[in-house]
Amino acid sequence: MSDERSIPAPVLALLRLHNAIYRRTGGWLGHRLMGTPTLLLHAKGAKTGTLRSSALGYWRDGEEYLIAASNGGADRHPAWYHNLRANPGAEVNLGRRRFPVTARPITPDEADYARLWGIVTAKNKNYTEYQAATTRPIPLVVLTPA
Repeated sequence: MSDERSIPAPVLALLRLHNAIYRRTGGWLGHRLMGTPTLLLHAKGAKTGTLRSSALGYWRDGEEYLIAASNGGADRHPAWYHNLRANPGAEVNLGRRRFPVTARPITPDEADYARLWGIVTAKNKNYTEYQAATTRPIPLVVLTPA
């Protein structure tokens, strides 16, 4: 069980640098991180309404995009997950292309969760480890282009 984060400090520093590069270049750089496709999520803060941006790995399910609120196996959901629950209208960058999406959280008690979780874990085994590191169920978020 994780008390804070299971992401090692050097990896966390790399992720922060990647996020900054993706944001500052408007998607010109940053669509892939070590071979993994990433999107840049732009969502309003739940409390402040301030626009927040996060670079996240994603998976495709038809025309929709999946993101996992793993927070590296920490016992708390990532801030972006709380922001999307409060404000489901968001935007994403896929490379330099930016477009609006609507976010829909999917939790393990929902019928489609097992299928979607299978898509995530088939492409990246780390998410199985993240789930094992925390007592909270890791929700998924389906991003539907508006």
